[in-house]
Amino acid sequence: MQRILDCFFDLAIKIQDLIITGENSYTQKTNHSGDIQLALDIQSDKMIENALLAIPSIRAICSEEKEEIKFSNFDAEFLVAYDPIDGSSLLGSNLSVGSIFGIYSHAFFGKNLVASGYIIYGPRLEIVIAKKEENEVIHHRYNPIKKTWQKQENLRLGVRGKINAPGGTQKFWSKKHKAIIDSLFLDGYRLRYSGGMVPDLHQILIKGGGLFSYPATDDAPNGKLRKLFEVFPFALIFECAGGEAIDGRMRLLDLGLDEIHESCGCFFGSQQEIAILKEAYKEQ
Repeated sequence: MQRILDCFFDLAIKIQDLIITGENSYTQKTNHSGDIQLALDIQSDKMIENALLAIPSIRAICSEEKEEIKFSNFDAEFLVAYDPIDGSSLLGSNLSVGSIFGIYSHAFFGKNLVASGYIIYGPRLEIVIAKKEENEVIHHRYNPIKKTWQKQENLRLGVRGKINAPGGTQKFWSKKHKAIIDSLFLDGYRLRYSGGMVPDLHQILIKGGGLFSYPATDDAPNGKLRKLFEVFPFALIFECAGGEAIDGRMRLLDLGLDEIHESCGCFFGSQQEIAILKEAYKEQ
């Protein structure tokens, strides 16, 4: 598995260069979720695919940008799901974006996730990795002058935070969800939401706590964020950081998966914020 993780350290540098120098225009293509693809989406997707398929321990890969699983070595143990550039629509306004990946053992289910991570392309290039067995969240920052990755302090959430990052269009929220979000603001929580999953969740981890929510809504009753490429990987990261990740009632990593692009409502946060959500959804 370490070779897979090392591969993403190498890919981070290459994709960062691609973002800086590459073509930032939209294509005429859409992915499985109906999102219009940028040229960078397609280029970074192919870059990751080629790198991963060269690793003998990988059985199969799947990408948020492709419809189907791509098999490689049927005798290998690991499967990798990834979102090559999450939040790529933010690139036009020069906001931070990221890559997300999950490493699964034998099959693509949340319970089979053994490691996950994300890369954040911003003013600084950083990578964050969680390993299930080690139950910690490791944080590295790239030094472009020394051309080396430098380990930072492990990321750990407090019992309670102060950041509130609510996703989804507000007019489609349920009354219950709006009441929860409003109550957090009345309790002094600060709004921090860019529309990019990676930078918003990264900020909660860096600042030591808070809540990121992207619920099921009237216009997206099954949620918007994809389990395999986005939800499961971040669920493992938040749990390893001492937080929790639920769909309102249920632990995200205990959810089933019927097809690879399946989505769900999701909440990531510190223990106290998730406790508030559980109580509210219990009453619903």
